[in-house]
Amino acid sequence: MAALFVLVAVLALAEANPGSHRMRYFYTAVSEPGPGLPEFGTVGYVDDQLFVHYDSEIKKTLPRVDWMKEGPEYWDRETQKFQGWQERFRVDLGTLRGRYNQTGGFHTIQVMYGCELGKDNSIRGYEQYAYDGGDFISYDLSRQTWVAVPAEAQITQRKWNADRALLQQRRDYYEGICIQWLQKYLQYRKEALQSKPPMAQVSDRSSRDGLATLSCRVHGFYPKDVTVVWLKNGEPQTQETSRSGVVPSGDGTYQTWATIEIDPSSNHNYTCHVEHVSLGADLRVAWDKKPESNLMLIVGIVIAVVLVLVAAGAAVFFCRRQGAGYKAASTRDSSNSSGSNHGSDPCVKA
Repeated sequence: MAALFVLVAVLALAEANPGSHRMRYFYTAVSEPGPGLPEFGTVGYVDDQLFVHYDSEIKKTLPRVDWMKEGPEYWDRETQKFQGWQERFRVDLGTLRGRYNQTGGFHTIQVMYGCELGKDNSIRGYEQYAYDGGDFISYDLSRQTWVAVPAEAQITQRKWNADRALLQQRRDYYEGICIQWLQKYLQYRKEALQSKPPMAQVSDRSSRDGLATLSCRVHGFYPKDVTVVWLKNGEPQTQETSRSGVVPSGDGTYQTWATIEIDPSSNHNYTCHVEHVSLGADLRVAWDKKPESNLMLIVGIVIAVVLVLVAAGAAVFFCRRQGAGYKAASTRDSSNSSGSNHGSDPCVKA
């Protein structure tokens, strides 16, 4: 069951063609729902960002981003649409069990559909169905036809290809309606995120071989393209810099990391250098060993103060014990010497 949602995540985060944008929906229906596994659920993505979610447990469509501007009617309409798919899949699961001669057990239907707008304004549309994790049937927009994969899908293929109204409806959706909504969502996102400069944080950690790894986390930026490199005494260390991929932060912005290994005992200066379209000037954050030195100094002072306090406390305790012992002895002696006191308390005498 976990593999279902791993598959959805992998498909959702797969890279699109450079410079293109796409919108996709992923539907999953199961024959035996349980705790944490709804009978039906759907997620929608704009590029690699989750923006909408519905499942049969919450029974309504919810936004997953702040930039959605649609009103209540939109969300009610989406909820009704997904509830219709939920009922359809409940029937389809029974139909497919019959075609595969299955009497029961856990079974799934998955659908992925969406459209892509290329950098050159080219249009792609796709709609793919799977049953129990295997390809079942898909729509070929270029040929405007349905293509069956297993023999069990041929009945569906003949039925859907014979429905001329359905074929025209799919073409109109992928070449028009889907692209229009994608462009609208992209505009919403652009208006909300067009001014998102990156922030950078530098940290370090020691390794067993005596080297140190400097890490620069760059986050909160939009759009996605960014350049991060470590500088050594102002010179780019392109080959020495290790970079992670640029990944979504979950709020429409992106984040990435760049690391470099150094000898911490050297006197070289290291700076994280960031270039992004939102910046008027390149962002530079230097690695500074002084905070570490100051921390060690503070720790040393605290330890010294603690030791002084412990020593003083021990001295007072010792003196009190000594004073109590002397007084007890002098009381005993006074009974034999007519009250004469020949001693003094060393702890109170200067």
